[in-house]
Amino acid sequence: MMRLKKMQMHMTLYWGKDAIVLFPGWPNESVGMYILAFCFVFFLALVVEFLPNKPTIKQGTNHIKGGLIQATIYFFRISFLYLVMLAVMSFNIGIFIAAVAGHTLGFFLVKSHAISAANKEQKHESAVSIDEV
Repeated sequence: MMRLKKMQMHMTLYWGKDAIVLFPGWPNESVGMYILAFCFVFFLALVVEFLPNKPTIKQGTNHIKGGLIQATIYFFRISFLYLVMLAVMSFNIGIFIAAVAGHTLGFFLVKSHAISAANKEQKHESAVSIDEV
């Protein structure tokens, strides 16, 4: 007779590879699968920060097509946000750290890119205004 091992869901923060993240039996107490779950949550949190900040619609785009593009991006963003939230609800500290680190790095990359683009635009505008004088 096969003996089933019953895993208990934690209701307080804990550290360890014996987590249930998103799916029953995953990462299944395997260190490699736990690292994969950690990386998966990190990547999802990182992507969530990029999705709303990328301009995808060009001037003159049909409003129906533009709305569908925006709705699709919103669909994926919300789906990824809920997956990250559900992963964090495993109460595993490692998964929590992965989510926070992914959101933080994504925010940093998006904002540093925006600042860099603004600085380039400002230099370009100042160079154009000097040429006009």
